[in-house]
This record gives sequence, C-alpha cells and structure tokens, in this order.
Amino acid sequence: MPTYNYKAVDQKGLPANGQVDASNEIDLELRLDRIGLSLLTFREAKKTAPVFNTNKVGLQDLVMFCFQLEQLSSAGVPLLEGLADVRESTANPYFQKIIGAVVSEVEGGKMLSQALSEHPRVFGDVFVSLVRAGEQTGKLPLVFENLANTLKWQHELISQTKRLIAYPLFVLFVVIGAVTFLMIYLVPQMVTFLGNLGQELPTQTKVLIFISGVFVDFWWLLLALPIIAAVSVGIGLKQSARFRYQFDYMMLHMPVTGPILHKIIMARFARYFSLMYETGIPVLDAVKTCQDIVSNKVVADALERAYQQINAGDSMSESFRNAGLFPPLVVRMIKVGENTGALDKSLSNIGYFYDRDVNESIEKMLKLIEPALTVVLGGILAFIMFSVLGPVYDSFSRLKL
Repeated sequence: MPTYNYKAVDQKGLPANGQVDASNEIDLELRLDRIGLSLLTFREAKKTAPVFNTNKVGLQDLVMFCFQLEQLSSAGVPLLEGLADVRESTANPYFQKIIGAVVSEVEGGKMLSQALSEHPRVFGDVFVSLVRAGEQTGKLPLVFENLANTLKWQHELISQTKRLIAYPLFVLFVVIGAVTFLMIYLVPQMVTFLGNLGQELPTQTKVLIFISGVFVDFWWLLLALPIIAAVSVGIGLKQSARFRYQFDYMMLHMPVTGPILHKIIMARFARYFSLMYETGIPVLDAVKTCQDIVSNKVVADALERAYQQINAGDSMSESFRNAGLFPPLVVRMIKVGENTGALDKSLSNIGYFYDRDVNESIEKMLKLIEPALTVVLGGILAFIMFSVLGPVYDSFSRLKL
C-alpha cells in the first residue's frame, strides 16, 4: 500500500500536514475525512532504502501495542478508533505501517485476528490464536492485558540476561586479547632470548613455544574456525531434524547452563499455556501450540507425546508425567489444577516460581563467571612466566656455580 504526504485543513480551517497509507486518492480522501480533515494537496512519498534495516518490531513495541489496546478497549473506545490512536502514538515507523495496514483490513470487513494474521513476521501464530479466542469469547481486553504482561516478562528476561552477561563477556574479551598479545608479540621475543642462552629448554617451555607458533602462523585459521563452526551449526539446525534434536538435547544437559535453560523453557511453557487456557483455547490446541513456543526439539517431542496421551483420554497430569521431561513440580501443579478446576492459576504459579528461580540461578552463575575468568587469566600468565623464567633462573644458577 503506497504512502502519501498530504496537506489538509481541519473543520476550523487550520492547516494540517502528515503522512498516511492509502490505496489511492479516493481512499486517502476518505481516510482524512474520517478524522475531520479536508484534503487540499497530496503526493506519494518516495521510498528510499535505509542504510540499516529498520523493518523490525521489537517486544517492547508489542507490549505497548497490547497495553494501549487493552486500556482503550476497557474504556469502551471502538476498535478502529483504538487502532488509529495506537498507530499515531507508535514511534516505530515500520510498525506504524503495519498497524495502518491492519486498520485498512479491519475497515474492509475482516476480523482483527484475520488482519493480524496477514503479518506473521510481527504477529505470531500464538498471538493471533489468542486474539481470535478473545474475539470468540468476548474477552479481548483480558487477552491484551495478559499478552502485555507475558510479553513484558519475556522482554525483561532477555534484557536482564543481556545486562548481566555484558561484564563477563567484556572480561572474556580482555582475556582473549591478552593471551593473543602474549602469544604473538611477547613470547616470540622471549624465545629469541632463551635461544641465546644455549641450553636445553624444559618441556613446558617447548609447549609454550609451540602454542605461540600456532598463533603466529595460523592466526587466520583461529579466526576462521569459530565462524565456520557457527555457520555449520546454523545450517545443520535448519536442514537436519536429527542434528537439531541432538543439539537441543546437548543444550539441556550442559553442566551449568542446561538446568537454567530447562527452567526458562518451563516458565515460558507455563505462562503461555495458562494464558491460552484462560482465554478459552482448548487444552489440546494449547499443547499443540506450545510445541513451537518452547523452541526446543526435545521438549517439543515430549509435548507431542503428552498430546497423544491426552487425545487418547488420559489425564493431563498423567500424560505430562509419562512424557518424562517435565519436573515433578509441573506435574503436581497440573494435577492440583485438574482437581480444583483452576488449571490456569496453577500454571501461573509454576511460571512465577520458575521466574524467581531463573533470575536467582542466572545471577549466581554470572557471579561465578568473573572469578573463574580471573583465575583462568592468572593461570595462563603463571604458565607463561614459569615457562619463560624457569630457563632464565637455571642459567643464572649455572653462572653462580
């Protein structure tokens, strides 16, 4: 849909300029007339390719979208007017165009969920399914409120993780830089000095010289290997289901990060399952949808096994227990929810528990990373000093004799 720059006047004769998406001149005039403006002149906006790709809608944009629609819907504002208000208050130009297209599709007679489904890169399947369920049950404001809270939690978790790992990554970068400098610049000079001593070098010194030679002669390979490995893993994850399963299995069973990742997946599953169940989406549909939400093939396969058992008539708690990957806490809370008829609250409690547990685990792990990296750097420096100064000390000892 083209974008037009327009000049218009309002009902009091005051000038108004702006930009709006419209199919053609007649559509543009109708859109302006709805907001009390009379079109004077217009021209189609030129589309220039941005230097950086800004065609992206972040989690924070979606949080504000849901929050504003929830507030406007609860206040009784009609949907089209609410969408128009949200569009005008959105700072992201790309998201403005998306919302403008949604407004046009709703004006054309589509349901909101149908209009959102036309933009899968912005509004995922879960988002659209929840909105559709809210339309069918008349709980659209509640859906937007819960979506805003869930997306906000996801955004905060990502932001907190990035903030907490920033310093350890900086320390790791310093360690790698220091080691590279020592191996490429300092150690070769010390090797020349040790060679002039004319004595047999100890084993640790020979090892150090070998490592330094690898850095000097094959630095390009050391730089290329991580890139090649990353590209190979990415291709394998996309093209091989078996490789994806083995990779996800390995990630879940890593010594330190594996349990934390498992907790994050359980928290995400509990939150979205609770949200879908509360909205009125059937249990089987919710379980099926969660297979994509968890973003882990091993957990997704466990959910598929639970889905098959529930579909065969088994209870939810028994099905999740037999799947073999869900902790006893999750199974127990699901059983409590089944017995009390408050499954959504039980799942919300699971999400709350894992939220706190994940935050504490991440903080503890990252507090250990700093001293660990310091010890590693100290060990490397001690090895280098011992390897270099050992022969020097032996030479001085012989001179005294």
